[in-house]
Amino acid sequence: MKKPNIVFYFSDQQRYDTCSCYGQKLPITPHLDALAKEGVRFEHAFSPQPVCGPCRAIFQTGLFATTTGCFRNSKALPRDTKTIAHYLQDNGYETAYIGKWHLASDGEMEKKPTQDYQRSAIPPELRGGYNGFWRVSDVLEFTSNGFGGYVFDEHMNRCDFSGYRADCMANYALEFLDGYDSQKPFFLTVSQIEPHHQNDAHHYQGPKGSKGKYKDYVLPEDLKALGGGDAPQEYPDYLGACAKVDENLGRLIEKLKEKGIYEDTYIIFTSDHGSHFHTRNKDAHLNGFDDYKRTAHDAALRVPLVIRGGRYVGGKVIEDLVSTGSIAKTILSMAGIEVGDAMIGEDLATIVDGDTSERINEVYAQISESRVGRAIRTDRYLYAVYAPNRNGGLYPSSDYYVDDCMYDLSKDPHQLTNIVDDKEYLHAKMELRKRLKAWIFNSEQKDVIIEDDCTERPSGC
Repeated sequence: MKKPNIVFYFSDQQRYDTCSCYGQKLPITPHLDALAKEGVRFEHAFSPQPVCGPCRAIFQTGLFATTTGCFRNSKALPRDTKTIAHYLQDNGYETAYIGKWHLASDGEMEKKPTQDYQRSAIPPELRGGYNGFWRVSDVLEFTSNGFGGYVFDEHMNRCDFSGYRADCMANYALEFLDGYDSQKPFFLTVSQIEPHHQNDAHHYQGPKGSKGKYKDYVLPEDLKALGGGDAPQEYPDYLGACAKVDENLGRLIEKLKEKGIYEDTYIIFTSDHGSHFHTRNKDAHLNGFDDYKRTAHDAALRVPLVIRGGRYVGGKVIEDLVSTGSIAKTILSMAGIEVGDAMIGEDLATIVDGDTSERINEVYAQISESRVGRAIRTDRYLYAVYAPNRNGGLYPSSDYYVDDCMYDLSKDPHQLTNIVDDKEYLHAKMELRKRLKAWIFNSEQKDVIIEDDCTERPSGC
Protein backbone atom coordinates (compact mmCIF):
# COMPACT_ATOMS: atom_id res chain seq x y z
CA MET A 1 0.00 0.00 0.00
CA LYS A 2 1.39 3.39 -1.00
CA LYS A 3 2.09 5.82 1.79
CA PRO A 4 0.07 9.04 1.90
CA ASN A 5 1.23 12.34 0.49
CA ILE A 6 1.66 15.16 3.02
CA VAL A 7 1.28 18.90 2.44
CA PHE A 8 2.48 21.24 5.18
CA TYR A 9 1.16 24.70 4.32
CA PHE A 10 1.83 27.46 6.81
CA SER A 11 1.65 31.22 7.00
CA ASP A 12 3.80 33.70 8.90
CA GLN A 13 2.56 35.88 11.74
CA GLN A 14 -1.13 35.00 11.34
CA ARG A 15 -3.44 35.32 14.33
CA TYR A 16 -5.93 32.51 14.85
CA ASP A 17 -8.83 34.99 14.90
CA THR A 18 -8.23 36.03 11.29
CA CYS A 19 -9.96 32.78 10.30
CA SER A 20 -13.72 32.48 10.05
CA CYS A 21 -13.65 29.01 11.60
CA TYR A 22 -12.13 30.69 14.67
CA GLY A 23 -14.67 33.50 14.81
CA GLN A 24 -13.65 36.07 12.17
CA LYS A 25 -16.81 37.72 10.82
CA LEU A 26 -15.40 38.76 7.43
CA PRO A 27 -15.03 36.07 4.71
CA ILE A 28 -11.24 35.86 4.98
CA THR A 29 -10.68 32.08 4.95
CA PRO A 30 -13.42 30.19 3.05
CA HIS A 31 -11.03 27.45 1.90
CA LEU A 32 -9.60 26.81 5.36
CA ASP A 33 -13.13 26.85 6.77
CA ALA A 34 -14.16 24.19 4.25
CA LEU A 35 -11.06 22.15 5.09
CA ALA A 36 -11.94 22.36 8.79
CA LYS A 37 -15.45 21.07 8.06
CA GLU A 38 -13.92 18.04 6.34
CA GLY A 39 -11.03 17.53 8.75
CA VAL A 40 -10.11 18.46 12.31
CA ARG A 41 -9.76 21.92 13.80
CA PHE A 42 -7.68 22.44 16.93
CA GLU A 43 -9.41 25.25 18.80
CA HIS A 44 -6.52 26.00 21.15
CA ALA A 45 -3.22 25.61 19.29
CA PHE A 46 -0.11 27.48 20.44
CA SER A 47 3.33 28.20 19.04
CA PRO A 48 6.25 26.92 21.13
CA GLN A 49 8.41 29.89 20.06
CA PRO A 50 6.95 33.14 18.64
CA VAL A 51 9.89 34.06 16.39
CA CYS A 52 10.27 33.08 12.72
CA GLY A 53 13.59 31.21 12.67
CA PRO A 54 13.26 29.36 15.98
CA CYS A 55 9.75 28.17 15.21
CA ARG A 56 10.85 26.91 11.79
CA ALA A 57 13.70 25.02 13.43
CA ILE A 58 11.14 23.32 15.68
CA PHE A 59 8.90 22.49 12.70
CA GLN A 60 11.85 20.88 10.91
CA THR A 61 13.42 19.00 13.81
CA GLY A 62 10.81 18.37 16.47
CA LEU A 63 13.32 19.76 18.97
CA PHE A 64 13.18 22.79 21.19
CA ALA A 65 14.99 25.83 19.84
CA THR A 66 17.42 25.73 22.77
CA THR A 67 18.32 22.14 21.81
CA THR A 68 19.26 22.96 18.21
CA GLY A 69 20.79 26.32 19.19
CA CYS A 70 18.33 28.16 16.93
CA PHE A 71 16.89 30.16 19.80
CA ARG A 72 16.67 33.39 17.77
CA ASN A 73 16.80 34.57 14.17
CA SER A 74 20.20 34.51 12.40
CA LYS A 75 21.05 31.11 13.89
CA ALA A 76 21.67 28.44 11.29
CA LEU A 77 20.34 24.93 11.75
CA PRO A 78 23.38 22.74 12.57
CA ARG A 79 24.40 20.67 9.56
CA ASP A 80 24.30 17.37 11.43
CA THR A 81 20.73 17.86 12.69
CA LYS A 82 18.30 15.17 11.54
CA THR A 83 15.15 16.78 10.15
CA ILE A 84 11.79 15.51 9.01
CA ALA A 85 13.14 15.67 5.44
CA HIS A 86 15.85 13.16 6.33
CA TYR A 87 13.35 10.80 7.96
CA LEU A 88 10.90 11.02 5.08
CA GLN A 89 13.44 10.64 2.29
CA ASP A 90 14.91 7.61 4.08
CA ASN A 91 11.40 6.16 4.00
CA GLY A 92 10.78 6.61 0.30
CA TYR A 93 9.37 10.13 0.12
CA GLU A 94 10.03 12.80 -2.45
CA THR A 95 10.45 16.18 -0.77
CA ALA A 96 9.79 19.73 -1.90
CA TYR A 97 10.16 23.05 -0.09
CA ILE A 98 8.86 26.44 -1.20
CA GLY A 99 9.08 29.89 0.37
CA LYS A 100 10.91 31.14 3.44
CA TRP A 101 13.61 28.97 5.06
CA HIS A 102 15.27 31.26 7.65
CA LEU A 103 17.69 28.58 8.88
CA ALA A 104 20.85 29.07 6.81
CA SER A 105 22.32 32.47 7.75
CA ASP A 106 24.23 32.78 11.00
CA GLY A 107 25.64 35.70 12.97
CA GLU A 108 24.98 38.35 15.56
CA MET A 109 21.60 39.99 15.89
CA GLU A 110 21.07 43.15 13.86
CA LYS A 111 24.46 42.79 12.15
CA LYS A 112 25.56 41.39 8.80
CA PRO A 113 25.74 37.61 9.30
CA THR A 114 29.13 35.92 9.19
CA GLN A 115 27.41 33.09 7.29
CA ASP A 116 25.23 35.10 4.97
CA TYR A 117 22.60 33.59 2.66
CA GLN A 118 20.00 36.27 3.26
CA ARG A 119 20.05 37.31 -0.39
CA SER A 120 21.91 34.46 -2.06
CA ALA A 121 21.32 30.79 -2.85
CA ILE A 122 21.45 28.33 0.04
CA PRO A 123 23.93 25.49 -0.67
CA PRO A 124 22.59 21.92 -0.46
CA GLU A 125 24.30 21.16 2.85
CA LEU A 126 22.30 23.93 4.57
CA ARG A 127 18.86 22.90 3.28
CA GLY A 128 18.00 20.62 6.19
CA GLY A 129 18.17 17.48 4.07
CA TYR A 130 15.75 18.60 1.34
CA ASN A 131 17.15 17.27 -1.94
CA GLY A 132 14.18 17.67 -4.27
CA PHE A 133 12.17 20.58 -5.66
CA TRP A 134 13.35 23.82 -4.00
CA ARG A 135 12.09 27.38 -4.57
CA VAL A 136 13.42 29.19 -1.54
CA SER A 137 14.91 32.33 -0.07
CA ASP A 138 16.51 32.17 3.35
CA VAL A 139 14.96 35.51 4.35
CA LEU A 140 12.18 35.99 1.82
CA GLU A 141 11.32 39.47 3.09
CA PHE A 142 14.84 40.54 2.06
CA THR A 143 14.67 39.17 -1.51
CA SER A 144 11.12 40.28 -2.21
CA ASN A 145 8.22 42.42 -1.16
CA GLY A 146 4.51 41.80 -1.41
CA PHE A 147 4.54 42.35 -5.17
CA GLY A 148 7.67 40.69 -6.55
CA GLY A 149 11.20 39.48 -5.96
CA TYR A 150 13.21 36.30 -6.28
CA VAL A 151 13.96 32.90 -4.77
CA PHE A 152 16.46 30.19 -5.76
CA ASP A 153 15.92 26.69 -7.12
CA GLU A 154 17.57 23.37 -6.25
CA HIS A 155 20.38 24.14 -8.71
CA MET A 156 21.07 27.49 -6.99
CA ASN A 157 19.64 29.42 -9.94
CA ARG A 158 17.82 32.66 -9.22
CA CYS A 159 14.09 32.57 -10.02
CA ASP A 160 12.51 36.01 -10.38
CA PHE A 161 8.79 36.40 -9.84
CA SER A 162 6.35 39.21 -10.43
CA GLY A 163 2.89 39.48 -8.93
CA TYR A 164 1.50 39.18 -5.44
CA ARG A 165 4.03 37.14 -3.48
CA ALA A 166 1.60 34.65 -1.93
CA ASP A 167 0.28 33.87 -5.43
CA CYS A 168 3.80 33.34 -6.74
CA MET A 169 4.77 30.96 -3.93
CA ALA A 170 1.61 28.98 -4.69
CA ASN A 171 2.55 28.98 -8.39
CA TYR A 172 5.76 27.17 -7.46
CA ALA A 173 3.76 24.62 -5.48
CA LEU A 174 1.51 24.04 -8.49
CA GLU A 175 4.63 23.68 -10.66
CA PHE A 176 5.84 20.92 -8.38
CA LEU A 177 2.49 19.15 -8.45
CA ASP A 178 2.21 19.47 -12.23
CA GLY A 179 5.55 17.67 -12.52
CA TYR A 180 4.75 15.03 -9.90
CA ASP A 181 4.76 11.55 -11.45
CA SER A 182 3.12 9.58 -8.59
CA GLN A 183 6.03 7.15 -8.39
CA LYS A 184 6.78 8.08 -4.78
CA PRO A 185 4.69 9.67 -2.05
CA PHE A 186 5.61 13.32 -1.58
CA PHE A 187 6.09 15.71 1.31
CA LEU A 188 5.50 19.30 0.19
CA THR A 189 6.12 22.30 2.44
CA VAL A 190 4.79 25.71 1.42
CA SER A 191 6.15 28.36 3.77
CA GLN A 192 4.19 31.47 2.88
CA ILE A 193 5.58 34.71 4.30
CA GLU A 194 2.23 36.48 4.22
CA PRO A 195 0.81 38.09 6.29
CA HIS A 196 4.20 38.96 7.90
CA HIS A 197 4.90 42.70 7.77
CA GLN A 198 7.30 43.83 5.05
CA ASN A 199 10.43 44.90 6.94
CA ASP A 200 11.70 47.62 4.61
CA ALA A 201 8.22 49.10 4.15
CA HIS A 202 7.39 48.98 7.88
CA HIS A 203 3.85 47.81 7.27
CA TYR A 204 1.74 44.90 6.14
CA GLN A 205 1.32 44.58 2.39
CA GLY A 206 -2.04 43.22 1.39
CA PRO A 207 -3.05 42.84 -2.25
CA LYS A 208 -4.26 45.95 -4.01
CA GLY A 209 -7.72 46.97 -2.85
CA SER A 210 -7.40 45.50 0.66
CA LYS A 211 -7.97 48.79 2.44
CA GLY A 212 -11.37 49.19 0.80
CA LYS A 213 -12.37 45.55 0.72
CA TYR A 214 -11.72 44.98 4.43
CA LYS A 215 -12.52 48.44 5.79
CA ASP A 216 -15.38 47.02 7.88
CA TYR A 217 -13.03 44.94 10.04
CA VAL A 218 -13.55 44.65 13.78
CA LEU A 219 -10.40 44.74 15.87
CA PRO A 220 -9.87 41.75 18.17
CA GLU A 221 -10.82 42.57 21.75
CA ASP A 222 -7.26 42.48 23.11
CA LEU A 223 -6.05 45.00 20.52
CA LYS A 224 -9.10 47.17 21.03
CA ALA A 225 -8.59 47.28 24.80
CA LEU A 226 -4.85 47.99 24.50
CA GLY A 227 -5.27 50.83 22.02
CA GLY A 228 -4.61 48.79 18.90
CA GLY A 229 -0.95 49.64 18.38
CA ASP A 230 -0.68 50.11 14.63
CA ALA A 231 -3.56 47.72 13.89
CA PRO A 232 -6.10 50.49 13.14
CA GLN A 233 -3.96 51.44 10.15
CA GLU A 234 -2.64 47.99 9.23
CA TYR A 235 -5.51 45.56 9.80
CA PRO A 236 -7.20 45.81 6.38
CA ASP A 237 -3.94 44.95 4.60
CA TYR A 238 -3.18 42.29 7.18
CA LEU A 239 -6.55 40.64 6.50
CA GLY A 240 -6.01 41.02 2.77
CA ALA A 241 -2.73 39.12 3.04
CA CYS A 242 -4.43 36.39 5.12
CA ALA A 243 -7.16 36.13 2.48
CA LYS A 244 -4.52 35.60 -0.21
CA VAL A 245 -2.88 32.85 1.83
CA ASP A 246 -6.28 31.18 2.01
CA GLU A 247 -7.06 31.72 -1.68
CA ASN A 248 -3.85 29.94 -2.58
CA LEU A 249 -4.58 27.12 -0.17
CA GLY A 250 -7.73 26.71 -2.27
CA ARG A 251 -5.70 26.61 -5.49
CA LEU A 252 -3.48 23.92 -4.03
CA ILE A 253 -6.47 21.82 -2.98
CA GLU A 254 -7.99 22.14 -6.45
CA LYS A 255 -4.75 20.94 -8.02
CA LEU A 256 -4.67 17.91 -5.72
CA LYS A 257 -8.24 17.10 -6.77
CA GLU A 258 -7.43 17.65 -10.44
CA LYS A 259 -4.60 15.13 -10.22
CA GLY A 260 -6.80 12.65 -8.36
CA ILE A 261 -4.63 12.58 -5.24
CA TYR A 262 -6.61 14.73 -2.81
CA GLU A 263 -8.01 11.75 -0.91
CA ASP A 264 -4.49 10.30 -0.61
CA THR A 265 -3.04 13.49 0.87
CA TYR A 266 -2.83 14.90 4.37
CA ILE A 267 -3.04 18.69 4.53
CA ILE A 268 -1.78 20.60 7.56
CA PHE A 269 -2.43 24.33 7.91
CA THR A 270 -1.00 26.51 10.67
CA SER A 271 1.12 29.61 11.28
CA ASP A 272 4.45 30.04 13.03
CA HIS A 273 3.04 32.64 15.47
CA GLY A 274 0.62 35.54 15.69
CA SER A 275 0.90 39.32 15.98
CA HIS A 276 0.21 41.79 18.77
CA PHE A 277 0.59 44.90 16.57
CA HIS A 278 2.94 46.81 18.90
CA THR A 279 0.62 46.43 21.89
CA ARG A 280 2.67 44.03 24.05
CA ASN A 281 6.21 45.37 23.69
CA LYS A 282 6.14 48.38 25.99
CA ASP A 283 6.59 46.77 29.41
CA ALA A 284 9.52 47.25 31.75
CA HIS A 285 10.81 43.72 31.22
CA LEU A 286 11.75 44.23 27.57
CA ASN A 287 15.42 43.33 27.25
CA GLY A 288 16.19 43.05 23.56
CA PHE A 289 13.64 44.13 20.98
CA ASP A 290 10.19 43.37 19.63
CA ASP A 291 7.70 44.66 17.13
CA TYR A 292 4.82 42.25 16.50
CA LYS A 293 5.48 38.99 18.37
CA ARG A 294 8.03 37.73 20.97
CA THR A 295 5.62 37.58 23.89
CA ALA A 296 3.78 34.91 25.85
CA HIS A 297 0.37 36.50 25.27
CA ASP A 298 -2.19 34.72 23.11
CA ALA A 299 -1.85 37.47 20.50
CA ALA A 300 1.53 36.00 19.61
CA LEU A 301 1.26 32.37 20.68
CA ARG A 302 -2.21 31.27 19.63
CA VAL A 303 -2.42 30.16 16.01
CA PRO A 304 -4.82 28.34 13.67
CA LEU A 305 -4.28 24.62 13.21
CA VAL A 306 -6.37 22.51 10.84
CA ILE A 307 -5.49 19.02 9.60
CA ARG A 308 -7.37 17.02 6.98
CA GLY A 309 -6.77 13.45 5.81
CA GLY A 310 -6.47 9.94 7.21
CA ARG A 311 -7.92 9.92 10.74
CA TYR A 312 -8.34 13.72 10.65
CA VAL A 313 -11.86 13.76 9.23
CA GLY A 314 -15.45 14.51 10.14
CA GLY A 315 -15.35 18.20 11.01
CA LYS A 316 -14.20 17.44 14.54
CA VAL A 317 -13.15 20.25 16.89
CA ILE A 318 -10.48 19.53 19.50
CA GLU A 319 -10.80 21.72 22.59
CA ASP A 320 -7.62 20.47 24.30
CA LEU A 321 -4.60 22.76 24.30
CA VAL A 322 -1.95 21.60 21.82
CA SER A 323 1.45 22.87 20.76
CA THR A 324 2.52 23.20 17.14
CA GLY A 325 5.82 21.84 18.45
CA SER A 326 4.05 18.50 17.90
CA ILE A 327 3.83 18.97 14.13
CA ALA A 328 7.12 17.25 13.26
CA LYS A 329 6.24 14.11 15.20
CA THR A 330 2.71 14.20 13.77
CA ILE A 331 3.98 14.48 10.17
CA LEU A 332 6.26 11.49 10.62
CA SER A 333 3.45 9.48 12.19
CA MET A 334 1.33 10.19 9.09
CA ALA A 335 4.09 8.51 7.09
CA GLY A 336 4.20 5.54 9.45
CA ILE A 337 7.43 6.69 11.11
CA GLU A 338 7.47 6.55 14.91
CA VAL A 339 10.21 8.52 16.69
CA GLY A 340 9.14 8.22 20.31
CA ASP A 341 11.09 10.48 22.65
CA ALA A 342 13.48 11.54 19.90
CA MET A 343 11.13 14.49 19.30
CA ILE A 344 9.11 16.77 21.54
CA GLY A 345 5.35 16.95 21.63
CA GLU A 346 2.86 14.27 20.73
CA ASP A 347 1.29 12.59 17.76
CA LEU A 348 -1.83 14.73 17.43
CA ALA A 349 -3.74 11.75 16.05
CA THR A 350 -3.85 10.27 19.55
CA ILE A 351 -5.89 13.27 20.73
CA VAL A 352 -8.18 13.02 17.72
CA ASP A 353 -8.71 9.35 18.58
CA GLY A 354 -9.71 10.36 22.13
CA ASP A 355 -6.63 8.99 23.89
CA THR A 356 -6.28 11.86 26.39
CA SER A 357 -6.56 10.11 29.74
CA GLU A 358 -2.91 10.58 30.65
CA ARG A 359 -2.08 13.90 28.99
CA ILE A 360 -1.80 17.17 30.91
CA ASN A 361 -3.82 19.90 29.25
CA GLU A 362 -1.14 22.59 29.05
CA VAL A 363 1.47 23.93 26.65
CA TYR A 364 4.92 25.45 27.07
CA ALA A 365 6.75 28.19 25.20
CA GLN A 366 10.23 29.66 25.10
CA ILE A 367 10.43 33.40 24.42
CA SER A 368 13.54 34.99 22.91
CA GLU A 369 14.82 38.24 21.40
CA SER A 370 12.53 40.47 23.50
CA ARG A 371 13.75 38.79 26.71
CA VAL A 372 14.88 35.39 27.92
CA GLY A 373 11.45 34.11 28.86
CA ARG A 374 9.50 30.96 29.55
CA ALA A 375 5.75 30.45 29.79
CA ILE A 376 3.12 27.88 30.61
CA ARG A 377 -0.47 28.08 29.34
CA THR A 378 -3.32 26.04 30.81
CA ASP A 379 -7.02 26.20 30.06
CA ARG A 380 -7.41 28.70 32.91
CA TYR A 381 -4.08 30.47 33.35
CA LEU A 382 -1.14 31.99 31.53
CA TYR A 383 2.02 32.30 33.62
CA ALA A 384 5.30 33.69 32.28
CA VAL A 385 8.72 34.47 33.72
CA TYR A 386 11.79 36.33 32.48
CA ALA A 387 15.50 36.44 33.26
CA PRO A 388 16.52 39.84 34.67
CA ASN A 389 19.35 41.64 32.88
CA ARG A 390 19.59 39.06 30.10
CA ASN A 391 19.21 40.26 26.54
CA GLY A 392 16.96 37.86 24.65
CA GLY A 393 19.00 38.26 21.49
CA LEU A 394 22.24 37.24 23.17
CA TYR A 395 21.33 34.52 25.67
CA PRO A 396 19.35 31.35 24.95
CA SER A 397 18.48 30.56 28.56
CA SER A 398 19.10 31.30 32.22
CA ASP A 399 19.44 29.58 35.58
CA TYR A 400 17.38 32.29 37.26
CA TYR A 401 13.96 33.73 36.41
CA VAL A 402 11.45 36.01 38.08
CA ASP A 403 7.75 36.57 37.57
CA ASP A 404 6.71 38.38 34.42
CA CYS A 405 2.92 38.01 34.18
CA MET A 406 -0.05 35.84 35.07
CA TYR A 407 -3.66 36.00 33.91
CA ASP A 408 -6.85 34.28 35.04
CA LEU A 409 -8.43 33.53 31.68
CA SER A 410 -11.77 32.57 33.22
CA LYS A 411 -12.19 36.23 34.23
CA ASP A 412 -9.78 37.95 31.87
CA PRO A 413 -9.77 36.16 28.49
CA HIS A 414 -7.99 39.04 26.74
CA GLN A 415 -5.10 39.04 29.23
CA LEU A 416 -5.39 42.64 30.37
CA THR A 417 -4.93 42.46 34.16
CA ASN A 418 -1.66 41.04 35.45
CA ILE A 419 -2.36 39.15 38.70
CA VAL A 420 1.13 37.78 39.23
CA ASP A 421 1.42 39.61 42.59
CA ASP A 422 -2.19 39.08 43.67
CA LYS A 423 -2.17 37.14 46.96
CA GLU A 424 -5.52 35.58 46.09
CA TYR A 425 -3.73 33.62 43.35
CA LEU A 426 -0.59 32.71 45.29
CA HIS A 427 -1.43 29.01 45.51
CA ALA A 428 -2.26 28.81 41.80
CA LYS A 429 0.93 30.68 40.91
CA MET A 430 3.10 28.37 42.97
CA GLU A 431 1.58 25.33 41.29
CA LEU A 432 2.15 26.90 37.85
CA ARG A 433 5.72 27.77 38.85
CA LYS A 434 6.32 24.14 39.82
CA ARG A 435 4.92 22.95 36.48
CA LEU A 436 6.97 25.51 34.57
CA LYS A 437 10.19 24.45 36.30
CA ALA A 438 9.43 20.88 35.25
CA TRP A 439 8.99 21.98 31.64
CA ILE A 440 12.29 23.87 31.72
CA PHE A 441 14.09 20.88 33.21
CA ASN A 442 12.65 18.48 30.64
CA SER A 443 13.38 20.78 27.70
CA GLU A 444 16.81 22.09 28.76
CA GLN A 445 18.03 19.54 31.29
CA LYS A 446 18.62 22.14 33.96
CA ASP A 447 17.20 23.06 37.33
CA VAL A 448 16.27 26.72 37.60
CA ILE A 449 15.28 29.13 40.33
CA ILE A 450 12.08 31.14 39.83
CA GLU A 451 11.22 33.87 42.32
CA ASP A 452 8.94 36.85 42.75
CA ASP A 453 10.16 39.96 40.96
CA CYS A 454 11.21 42.29 43.77
CA THR A 455 12.61 44.91 41.38
CA GLU A 456 9.07 46.00 40.50
CA ARG A 457 8.30 47.04 44.08
CA PRO A 458 9.76 50.19 45.63
CA SER A 459 10.33 48.46 49.00
CA GLY A 460 11.52 45.17 47.56
CA CYS A 461 9.98 41.83 48.59
